Amino acid sequence: MPRDDIGSHEPTPEHLPGGSGGVWKVGRTVRRPTGPWTPAVHELLGWLADEGLGGIPHVSGLDDEGREIVSYVEGRGVPVDDEVVLDTVLVEAVAWLRDFHDLVDAYRPDGPRRWRQTGEAPVDLQPGQIVCHNDPGAYNWIIQSGHFVAMIDWDLAGPGDPIDDLAFLCWTAIPLYRDIGAAETARRLDLVVDAYAEWGPMTLLDAVERRMTTATERIAAGIERGDPGMLNLQTKGEPQRTRDRVAAFRERRADIEAALG
Repeated sequence: MPRDDIGSHEPTPEHLPGGSGGVWKVGRTVRRPTGPWTPAVHELLGWLADEGLGGIPHVSGLDDEGREIVSYVEGRGVPVDDEVVLDTVLVEAVAWLRDFHDLVDAYRPDGPRRWRQTGEAPVDLQPGQIVCHNDPGAYNWIIQSGHFVAMIDWDLAGPGDPIDDLAFLCWTAIPLYRDIGAAETARRLDLVVDAYAEWGPMTLLDAVERRMTTATERIAAGIERGDPGMLNLQTKGEPQRTRDRVAAFRERRADIEAALG
């Protein structure tokens, strides 16, 4: 993998919130810790860039400290606990996810790859799987001038089912992890269903419960392995926080289904 010659005039690093605690902005780039999964992620992002997918960071190799170098995307993040994104932004993000899924369906690495959430052993894609983003929550969106412009933080990318990516997006972007009222939840769920144009709302609700349960299992497994990112989530109350939220979602679900009509 290429390394970047930083030189003596590098801008002063600026620590960015989020990630696993080691994300830095340096000039027009972002520097992030790497892991055994990084080559597979960089290969994916390079392929997507070559295929013309917009809204992704571009990779420039590693710096002298062994951190990955990706392009800094102008805009703002989404504070999901304090903000419900506009309908238009929600639809734009879902449309981008559909475009990504349609494109990446043709991506087949020439052999097993090691991904962050699949453990120590390299794996092949199984029939029907694609390489999903696996963490397309609204906190990983970049918004510019009131529009969705990019999906960042690709380190959890790996094999999965497209509906699971969409379900994860719904968790924080509708949002489903907290109560915004059954009628409003149902209305925004219909926006997602129409924008992605693949599954009905009931199927998607089933997928949300399944996917977020899987998320808690993956976090717990990552903590067991000593994954720094998962250990950082542990300091924020994971995976129990998400388990509690999934349980609360189950209690609200009947009202959401009734509001769907």
